Amino acid sequence: MKRRDVIEFEVDKMEFGGTSVSRYGNRDIHMKGGITGQKVKAAVKRTKSGKADVKMLELLENSPIETETPCKHFNECGGCTILSVPYEKQLEIKERQVMDLFLQQDLFGFKFLGIQGSPQNRLYRNKMEYTFGDEMKDGPLTLGLHKKGRHIDIMTVDGCFLVDQDFIKVLTSTVEFFNEKQLPYYRTVNHKGYLRNLVVRKGINTNELMVNIVTSSQVDFNMNEYKDMLLNLDTEAELVSILHTINDGLADAVNCDELRVLHGRDYIHEEVLGLRFRVSPFSFFQTNTKGAEELYTIAREFVGDHNDKVVFDLYSGTGTIGQVMAKAAKKVYGIEIIEEAVVAANQNAKLNGLTNCEFIAGDVAKTVKNLKDKIQSPSKKVSADDERVKTAINYIKTNFARDISLDDIAKSCNISKSECCRSFRRILKMTPFEYLMEYRVLKATEYLYNTDEPISNICINVGFNGISYFGKTFKKFMHCTPSQYRANMKKKWL
Repeated sequence: MKRRDVIEFEVDKMEFGGTSVSRYGNRDIHMKGGITGQKVKAAVKRTKSGKADVKMLELLENSPIETETPCKHFNECGGCTILSVPYEKQLEIKERQVMDLFLQQDLFGFKFLGIQGSPQNRLYRNKMEYTFGDEMKDGPLTLGLHKKGRHIDIMTVDGCFLVDQDFIKVLTSTVEFFNEKQLPYYRTVNHKGYLRNLVVRKGINTNELMVNIVTSSQVDFNMNEYKDMLLNLDTEAELVSILHTINDGLADAVNCDELRVLHGRDYIHEEVLGLRFRVSPFSFFQTNTKGAEELYTIAREFVGDHNDKVVFDLYSGTGTIGQVMAKAAKKVYGIEIIEEAVVAANQNAKLNGLTNCEFIAGDVAKTVKNLKDKIQSPSKKVSADDERVKTAINYIKTNFARDISLDDIAKSCNISKSECCRSFRRILKMTPFEYLMEYRVLKATEYLYNTDEPISNICINVGFNGISYFGKTFKKFMHCTPSQYRANMKKKWL
């Protein structure tokens, strides 16, 4: 196999980050995109020993798990990649990817509660950032999202499943309006042109709508006619903010050199779990409002009783999570490097009557250290037990496949066996031996999922002396036999 070769194969494993890994001959094939079970044609970009990176050229056959009807733009638009997979199956894929990430970092010993699905899997977005362009060279003006794998071509996504009809009405009316005006779109190649972006934001729980048209300053165009056109649209939400952003930056991103308010105000409101937030045109806010409410509710439950505790909201953005926690906390400190977001966070705290919230602009690592004097409770010190258990865990992870004993584990951290057991029970709520067994079982799951190696070989590879004992131990932790686990994993991907 060499660069520019064209190969055909069936996509195997979907990995976190939107890539896939498949097997072709004696190589692992890494590709951007791909759904398990798809048959594809791809071009080889580069090769190394035992692996190759490829680019998909053509989808030859859909996967058996693609049973959902996607939007009319799917496979052309670069916005969605697995919309053709039923949402329940998407959650299974995400669960496997999350567990793989944990196993790669040797993270276990926790109770896995599964993946929490979104209350809505369609029409859920509260923000869309569209780009002006054309779908083909010298074609009519388009406004929407980039075509898959293309940096220039833009398609008008008037049938998108991610947003409601208010977004679609604003999108289609805007592209029709500016097509009639025959104004040039901004070309990133030569940095000439006028129309750049359209950003639409909506308060899902407040029913407030913001439209922000982004242009360069290269054309002197009066936006009042555009404003009047928008105000005459029959939108479900109340159009409370129409903005015109001037952006002469060279980067292909929405930046602001000047902000002009064409109608109403320069923000909308959104409500989350009884709190009200002011959302400005450029501030970060979770794009799935109903999903954010689920996320913040779970986070609050996990924190538990924190009445007398200081809460740090690191990388706080507009401070939503910190403010959700604030009612049951002694004090909340939010730290965020973007000053505009910090200003918005403090405004939102005042809006919600929260006097125990303080949001600070600064680098998280440095600012946290400077805040230590403000916290009355002493910093938690690392105990000798913590260090001993950490040393013992490193020993177990390095030597799990060997025939190691409790005596070996205790000697690795220079303490007696009884002291070792006490330390493990206090910190991990398990004995060193239980930790070793659980680690071996989790390593076994990697073999079962990623290889076709016989279970008898896997038993030896992870340090078990007998297949019967391996089976019993595996069932204790995974609630199924090794063969059942392998079969279940294969069913999920077929």
